[in-house]
Amino acid sequence: MTNDYTNTFHELLLNETKRRLFEEGVTRIEKCLNMLNEQQIWYRPNEQSNSIGNLVLHLCGNVRQWIVSGLGNAADTRQRQLEFDEQGPISTSALLERLHQVMAEVEMVLMQLTPDDLLQGKNIQGFQETGLSVLVHVVEHFSYHVGQITYITKWLTNQSTDYYGGLNLEIKNQL
Repeated sequence: MTNDYTNTFHELLLNETKRRLFEEGVTRIEKCLNMLNEQQIWYRPNEQSNSIGNLVLHLCGNVRQWIVSGLGNAADTRQRQLEFDEQGPISTSALLERLHQVMAEVEMVLMQLTPDDLLQGKNIQGFQETGLSVLVHVVEHFSYHVGQITYITKWLTNQSTDYYGGLNLEIKNQL
């Protein structure tokens, strides 16, 4: 049963999920990929580390499995280990095309989610989750790997990503 509060919470959660994934996450990945050449995108410092290319493939697999399949009921076709086994090079444009394709699918699922979907139980990747916990997981997981991509990009290029360029981040909170 939904009410005004439920609908408001539902809308706020979906809007924040979209903001964190699309406006922040995807935009930052695009910026990083465009700062790098293919060799840098596929660079691994050692066998236990992933390249940026692997991380992009991994994010595509994760959000597809958790949101498109898990919440959107599409077939789960993920082959997780292949995301990490890929040695590349896959071109920057091809990586971005994969990312944009899966994010278009994510957006379609998010547009169709109802307040009741947030409470419904799902079994995803062997975990018992609710629709709400799926969205929290995906945003957290996506952000975690975007942070890794950002760190590797700065390390390889010795350049700022300037995500907050033009903003004054020294403004104090007002009580």
